[in-house]
Amino acid sequence: MSHSLSLAFIAQAIGAELHLADGDTPDALITNLASLAKAGNGQISFLSNSKYRSQLLETRAQAVIIHSDELAHCTQSALVMANPYVGYAKAAQLLDDTPSAAHQVSPRADIASSVTLGDGVKVGAFSVIEDDVTLGDNVQIGAGCFIGKGTTIGANTKLWANVSVYHNVIIGTDCLVQANTIIGSDGFGYANDQGQWIKIPQLGSVIIGDRVEIGASTTIDRGALENTILGDGVIIDNQCQIAHNVEIGENTAMAACSVVAGSTTIGKNCSIAGLVGINGHISICDGVVMTGMSMMTKNITQAGVYSSGMPAEPYKQWRKNVVAMRNITSLNQRIKTLEKYQDE
Repeated sequence: MSHSLSLAFIAQAIGAELHLADGDTPDALITNLASLAKAGNGQISFLSNSKYRSQLLETRAQAVIIHSDELAHCTQSALVMANPYVGYAKAAQLLDDTPSAAHQVSPRADIASSVTLGDGVKVGAFSVIEDDVTLGDNVQIGAGCFIGKGTTIGANTKLWANVSVYHNVIIGTDCLVQANTIIGSDGFGYANDQGQWIKIPQLGSVIIGDRVEIGASTTIDRGALENTILGDGVIIDNQCQIAHNVEIGENTAMAACSVVAGSTTIGKNCSIAGLVGINGHISICDGVVMTGMSMMTKNITQAGVYSSGMPAEPYKQWRKNVVAMRNITSLNQRIKTLEKYQDE
């Protein structure tokens, strides 16, 4: 990382209480972050789980972000706060030196004359921006992006290289879209006419709220008639599929390779682990947690944790379990017969 910040500045910025080790001063400079095991002078680390306390005792970090419960075990300078992991996230933002997606409006970009550019907009080489697009202040469009006609992108939003945004899409402010993601492609809509598939034009769009982050190589389809909608604060991991007319509520998180079929509504503050499949035309309420490889096929009306994926097990045991599953119907019938016999 290319810049330095003082301990006092970082503590104030992340809302921590600074406890200095012997020999340290508030002006001691921090240049970057590192793990407890590898951190050294000029680096800051964090401890958010007490089971790693042994690393805290041995770390050579300049300072550590910790909970007050760990202060007695810390010989380094400490930044004490209620949630050290949040403190780590905020400190990482302060010290982040990720480059811009673009550094200027490149002369090699193809920008239509009717495009509205806000102040400080940057567009990378070989990007194409079609008619009537509006880019808010400080928007960054990486190299090789495509922005379709009539699309609006809000202030401070960043698109990394090779993102494709189709026509009439709306993306809010302070969003981040990673490389190769596609927003606004056609939903999977077809009618079957005696064995022949007849394409249904997808006439809706995609509306994305503020502070939404979307991972690399994710696809978000436009709606068939109404819009596909992602609420404020939604975070989507890499290689996810969100089908037409899906609605995802505020602050819901979806991990990699999960998929949502069409016209499903997902509530606010849900957590969707990796490889989850969500059926179409169902509704999931607020506050639902879906563990990895779950398959959601029906409406969920009560917040809580839901699972259906089968963990891996040794092959011989798996074969025995499969045989048992094949026999479960006959076994169930035998039990019913025995119960009936006992009742008599």
